[in-house]
Amino acid sequence: MNKQQNILQDSHGRDHAYLRISLIERCNLRCTYCMPEEGVKLSPKSHLMTYEEIYEIAKIFVDNGVTKIRLTGGEPLIRKDIPVILAMLSSLPVELSITSNAVIIDKFIDVLKVNGVNKINVSLDSLDALKFKHITRRQKFQKVYDNILLLVKEGFTVKVNAVLIKEFNDNEIIDFINFTKNLPISVRFIEFMPFDGNKWDMSKMVSYAEVMSCVNKAFSENKIERLQDAPNDTSKNYKIKGYEGSFAIISSVTNPFCDSCNRLRLTANGQLKNCLFSSTESDLLTSFRAGKPIEPIIQKAVKLKLKVRGGMNTLKKLQEPKFHNNNRSMITIGG
Repeated sequence: MNKQQNILQDSHGRDHAYLRISLIERCNLRCTYCMPEEGVKLSPKSHLMTYEEIYEIAKIFVDNGVTKIRLTGGEPLIRKDIPVILAMLSSLPVELSITSNAVIIDKFIDVLKVNGVNKINVSLDSLDALKFKHITRRQKFQKVYDNILLLVKEGFTVKVNAVLIKEFNDNEIIDFINFTKNLPISVRFIEFMPFDGNKWDMSKMVSYAEVMSCVNKAFSENKIERLQDAPNDTSKNYKIKGYEGSFAIISSVTNPFCDSCNRLRLTANGQLKNCLFSSTESDLLTSFRAGKPIEPIIQKAVKLKLKVRGGMNTLKKLQEPKFHNNNRSMITIGG
């Protein structure tokens, strides 16, 4: 990397060493906060990055300072060439990880291991089978639950992501924390965030303060241990003393971590998003296919990254639909 021209540093001095690549816009679940009820308009297959393009574009980012790549979707494991993608990306000098809903992950244990993918994030928004069916529109709870246990047994580092929605699963906060009692997993509570078609409003959101209020009522102060957050961490991490695992809160809405953000997102159809909340995108794939250099496009996109939440620097702005209705649905961004 040319240190004199760091194309991954934005105008606020933030260096971006973490690239999240969405492999596919489709999913085998239909989570309400991620996919609109009517579905989404999918990109034609010819508009999606091939495995060769994923590798070559990722390599450009790695050559310029990216050290961590996470594969997302949709559900990345339903892409038929996922073994090839994993093999090619694992040849790069990066930490490679994946986010999955774990419905079919048991079929990929060996593929993940052989390619050095040790860190798995699993989406699970309820420990109740009926609630799981309601939010995912699919009856796959037991499969996901069993596969989480399988991942732990097979030695993977597992994080369980739960999007909290008021009067739906906020009464499961303590159940999720107790899930960590005998399992070396990290449960991460995520504030409900606004995306196109997910019917977001502030009244449905469970804030960081509300989560901690619930925790403080259930456990004595001397049992709640604040853990050291990793550099550029999106979460505030805790554990209950004596529990094998831990829990964390990702407060993108009420307490954003924008000052230390080091993340960029590449969508399955080759668009670079400099912020999860941003409604603007930069087309890398068209130029790449035309044989043109994409470094100038990357540099411009990174330089234009706004300081806080894609410009929504107040909760008032966040509540105004015009600021987030032009963004994609979460399923077409990548988790």
